[in-house]
Amino acid sequence: MRTLACFLEEPSARAFLEGVLPRLLPENMDIRYVVFQGKQDLEKQIGRKLRCWRKPDTLFLVMRDQDTAICMKVKENLARLCKEAGKPDALVRIACHELESFYLGDLPATGKALGLSDLAALFGKARYRNPDRIQNPSKELDRLTHGAYQKIGGSREIGKILPIEGNASHSFNVLVSGIRRICGLT
Repeated sequence: MRTLACFLEEPSARAFLEGVLPRLLPENMDIRYVVFQGKQDLEKQIGRKLRCWRKPDTLFLVMRDQDTAICMKVKENLARLCKEAGKPDALVRIACHELESFYLGDLPATGKALGLSDLAALFGKARYRNPDRIQNPSKELDRLTHGAYQKIGGSREIGKILPIEGNASHSFNVLVSGIRRICGLT
């Protein structure tokens, strides 16, 4: 059985992927999650965790938020750490600027998941056509939902129903296509 091991910056990423990956991957693929306590912890420990991984036939996904850093530098650093740990084929993906960009990329689904049907009316507005440009998507989502969005619980509910196709977030689409590629689904 093949395994996809997901090395993640925070628990909300796990909550999100637990809803998305079973809909994206074949049923016979085992999914494992290694959750760190923030980006510094991820970068500090990832090399050791990758070197110590013993389950054969494992594919690796490393995902973290861009936050205010330069996306390409973050990705290059993580790719270097993976290579140094003997896993040069690990898929490194950066959520621009935060995971919540994915949610802003499909406001109808996000609104449905959170029980806020009025979010659908914002879909297609200029501000949300490229949610990866929004500097602080978590703050934006909090504002749009009047505080109803909670990081872990909201990520869990949104992940269950967010469509795999048609998201306005380029970084979400790159994540999905990368997972499909390394898992041989394209």
